[in-house]
Amino acid sequence: MSISDPIADMLTRVRNGVMTGLAQVVMPTSKLKASIAEILKEEGFVEDYEIADVEDQAYKMLRIRLKYVGERRERRPVIDGLERVSRPGRRIYAKTREIPWVLSGLGVAILSTPKGVMTGRRARQLGVGGEVLCKVW
Repeated sequence: MSISDPIADMLTRVRNGVMTGLAQVVMPTSKLKASIAEILKEEGFVEDYEIADVEDQAYKMLRIRLKYVGERRERRPVIDGLERVSRPGRRIYAKTREIPWVLSGLGVAILSTPKGVMTGRRARQLGVGGEVLCKVW
């Protein structure tokens, strides 16, 4: 089965994993997904990620360990929400001054720029715009 929007699939797997309280989620990997996972790790939304070989699969899998705060019964996920902005049917591009703020700076907008995949804050610092992939808060 082919997936028409692999980034939306990744975000949906993470969202479903957080809602059900899973320790980790697994998905097929790509360079773009690995870059998004790296940003999520740097910003403190997930504990860690790794790219692993699976014995019976021809491709590698991306394993993301989700992050929670609090003790057993009061355990809450760090990620409150994920939203796909640009999609295959409608690409959303933003200039440097048009990069969206997510929850007044508490969340992160992830962009694909000519200088690589980065957060909205970093893109503003470098003075580049690009495709707004998703928002995380």
